[in-house]
Amino acid sequence: MKNFDDLINAAKIQELIKREDPKEKATRSIVWVLAIIGAITAIAGIAYAVYRYLTPDYLDDFDDDFDDDFDDDFFDDDEDVKPAAKPAKASEA
Repeated sequence: MKNFDDLINAAKIQELIKREDPKEKATRSIVWVLAIIGAITAIAGIAYAVYRYLTPDYLDDFDDDFDDDFDDDFFDDDEDVKPAAKPAKASEA
């Protein structure tokens, strides 16, 4: 019977040691929820960074061509126009 009593006492001690506080249980669940949210956020951030890195930027192709053509045509037309020279009067000479 001594072995049986020792076994029961060990089980009681194990229950006392293993007993959880309700506050610890609530804090543990909050930590798990925040860890899951953080993991999802990290995965979404990494996916967005990979997407931005792999997606080509098409606006750069059109932006340079448009600016160059517009600037050249606009300013070349204004510089080609010269004022007409006034004819000299023969009577003044």
